[in-house]
Amino acid sequence: MKNELNVTGQKTEQRLLDEMYYFNIGNHFEAFKFMGAKPSVESEQDGYRFTVWAPNAKQVYVEGSFNDWQEIALEKITETGGWSIFIADVKEWDLYKFVIEDQHGTKKEKQDPFAFAGEVAPKNASVIQNIPSFEWSDKKWIDKRKQSNAIASPINIYELHMSSWRKHEDGTAYSFADLEQELIPYVLKMGYTHIEFMPLMDHPLEASWGYQISGYFSIAGRFGHDFGPLMSFVNACHEAGIGVLIDWVPGHFIVNDDALANFDGTPTFEFQDPNRAVNNRWGTKNFDLGRKQVQSFLISSAIFWLETFHFDGIRVDAVSNMLYLDYDIGPWTPNKYGNNVNLEGVEFLRRLNNEIFLRDPSYLMIAEESTAWDGVTKPASIGGLGFNFKWNMGWMNDTLKFFGIDPIGRKNNYKLVNFTFMYMHDENFILPFSHDEVVHGKNSLLGKMPNPNRYEQFANLRVLEGYHLLYPGKKLSFMGNEIGQFLEWRFYEQLEWDSLNRPYNTEFQHYIASLNKLYKEKSALHELDTDKKGIDIVEADDEIETTLSFIRKGKKAGDVAVCAFNFTPVERKKYRIGVPFSGSYKVIFNSEMKEFGGNWESQTLVFETVDVPHKYQPYSIEITLPSLAAIVLEPDKVKITKQHK
Repeated sequence: MKNELNVTGQKTEQRLLDEMYYFNIGNHFEAFKFMGAKPSVESEQDGYRFTVWAPNAKQVYVEGSFNDWQEIALEKITETGGWSIFIADVKEWDLYKFVIEDQHGTKKEKQDPFAFAGEVAPKNASVIQNIPSFEWSDKKWIDKRKQSNAIASPINIYELHMSSWRKHEDGTAYSFADLEQELIPYVLKMGYTHIEFMPLMDHPLEASWGYQISGYFSIAGRFGHDFGPLMSFVNACHEAGIGVLIDWVPGHFIVNDDALANFDGTPTFEFQDPNRAVNNRWGTKNFDLGRKQVQSFLISSAIFWLETFHFDGIRVDAVSNMLYLDYDIGPWTPNKYGNNVNLEGVEFLRRLNNEIFLRDPSYLMIAEESTAWDGVTKPASIGGLGFNFKWNMGWMNDTLKFFGIDPIGRKNNYKLVNFTFMYMHDENFILPFSHDEVVHGKNSLLGKMPNPNRYEQFANLRVLEGYHLLYPGKKLSFMGNEIGQFLEWRFYEQLEWDSLNRPYNTEFQHYIASLNKLYKEKSALHELDTDKKGIDIVEADDEIETTLSFIRKGKKAGDVAVCAFNFTPVERKKYRIGVPFSGSYKVIFNSEMKEFGGNWESQTLVFETVDVPHKYQPYSIEITLPSLAAIVLEPDKVKITKQHK
């Protein structure tokens, strides 16, 4: 057959046939090892083999800097939909493009879907890169991760946009090498447990922040597309005891004509049905998640990032868009049952998580899912989606809405803070204050706070962050939140580091570091996040004075943290809190301390219990609850009678 592989290369032909068989049935989860441009020695010649999937193409060509951009026809891998060619004397870092000729004879230049690097936009050639050998020294970290229980561990994530955390004096963004030198010590100082990168994958439009991807196996060239520095950064993080996560977008992709859209002249990676293929909300294309080859492509991408770079987990973006057929704006096509469930999306997510956890159950698979879909973090075997964590968007939205209200009016909106207790254990939650909450006119966290004066604005922010860290659930906070940045995040500028020269900002940064340390070291604040035994709600009906209190509990008897919050600028004297044990309790954290920018002197306060039951607790203490404050007490000298109610 014309343009089919020559039988003289029988071993190569059979290997490609085998690879394409598993790719086509949706079971090839390391497709990046044969697709794209791969170094090869054939007929005793060094070169590269170029392989691509374009099932409806009339012909496929490759052109590059290695041959003055002259088209070379690829050969069909029988009827598998694959095309391949070996070219001698091609070198690493050469540029190339595929040229797809459709059935009508129209030719279009396309980037390689499996390229490991690409030119910086507006240039669009793929770049040949090999996966470098790297001497990893993070075995101790990996072994510890595999032996630990993420559900019972402190997880406090610092979300990062690669090119706007810091910039050099000349305005250029930090490289991975720069981050290795400066970000790691900063994260250690601040007490975070993980760094989460917003998408690092190739994306031509900086304003998309990485969420409109063109290259699912390549680092964006503007970040420095050589793999080595990223490997070194992750390795250094692990040696320092910091986990590293990455955002990933398997639901939709960029519409650019030189990338995945209509790749072989027909809908290839996207749905055939235009109602399902077109994503009007984001101006992108939706992956056909039911197509077997797309499953091989996407799951291979996830495994590539996890295993090549030793990432500790993936935050999957826009899961809701993969669950509902009508999540987008505009027309939609019901499923075979006549409802709005994206059956292919549901099965893809289950398959993705199953495959990831078969390889290593200690990975973190985190869903950014904004609806009340049931079972996001339940195993796929019992009907769940199989993630181990989900962003708690309901808690985030209600909490930020509540704190944006003038304290005088919060009593009329108290349900915003007490309703969340109704579902706090429905899933394994992460509480996110992410980049999405500090852009598009939403204000920074500080800017959301009522502003009668700068002191009260920061006092409100301290209560907000105290509530965030003390409420059940793992934590995520976007860069800049920890310094009390006033302006919204701008992807083209670095954070407002000079704000640390203003009153309250440095004190607030110290507050966040101290709060993070408390969260990490106090096991009652993280061990039983997902267990109803891990919290006793003491006061969640105080609309008038607008206070709230609960007791966080660890696994060991007597390991408790009594948490109380005053959401108004009125000090509450003789404030009664129910406690589980008789004896004395001491304040171990108070957001209103002077060292944090408040008005209270740093001193140890101890309170004796009285035999007055309160709010279903057998004993109680009376304290002065500062205005706009979050405080934590722990048993000092108590008689422990039982562990849990």
